[in-house]
Amino acid sequence: MVKVDNLVKNYGDFHLEVSLEIPDGTVTGIVGKNGAGKSTTIKSILGLISPDQGSITINGKEASQLTGTDKASIGVALSDSGFSQYLRVEDVTCILKKLYPTFDETFFRDNCKAQGLPFNKKISEFSTGMKAKLRVLVAMSHRASLLIMDEPTAGLDVEARNDILDLLRGYLLEDEKRSILITSHISSDLEGICDDIYLIHNGKVILHEETDAVLSNYALLKMDEQAYSRLDKSYILKEKKDSFGYSCFTNEKQFYAENYPDIVIENGNIDDLILMMTGGN
Repeated sequence: MVKVDNLVKNYGDFHLEVSLEIPDGTVTGIVGKNGAGKSTTIKSILGLISPDQGSITINGKEASQLTGTDKASIGVALSDSGFSQYLRVEDVTCILKKLYPTFDETFFRDNCKAQGLPFNKKISEFSTGMKAKLRVLVAMSHRASLLIMDEPTAGLDVEARNDILDLLRGYLLEDEKRSILITSHISSDLEGICDDIYLIHNGKVILHEETDAVLSNYALLKMDEQAYSRLDKSYILKEKKDSFGYSCFTNEKQFYAENYPDIVIENGNIDDLILMMTGGN
């Protein structure tokens, strides 16, 4: 269990204040626009940024008090980190052996081969997708119970993204207590793997919801002004004026489907969640 309680961090005019939980055996996603505070939250959990106030506990221990053994139970893949471009995967293997007593060399080598990562080629010669796969495999290599991943599929084509998501799914299936905290701008990636979603906007959590609930209960309603004037707005979360009339975002799709057959109802998704909740009225 990871618990972030009233985490506060100030950067000039930017103010971050969030609380969230990552229960054991779950995949939790953090979404939001650029600059919302996603990476700051992740780096604070990892101790790479010192918060101004609040507490972060991992498995019941304050993050600042974690021992080397505790830290070894966390695997990390950040979009702006990686090994020296002059190293080879063979060199990385030697480094990981020394860093982690629990390093699983067989797992690491087998998966590098399966993902087409050559052992004697410099990382500088790898494609973007190959580098991303290597970061994820390094995070998994010491069999961590918690993976923290910041934009692991950013900038990748569909095939490379699917390869990484399959790696994560396989890793979770090996141990039902493993957890993942992940950020991404690619909603379909999160919809396919996350149990729940936190939406951060301007440094605050403005919505926390189970992913299945977003996909089954949320909807985007589209209608002209006449239909809008008759609409019961009790279950409207956000709305905005459009050229055709109005777009309204709701978490009670069934209510509107049963009572307003004349309006367009589109199934909700994480993209709609972000766009409407951060931009609607």
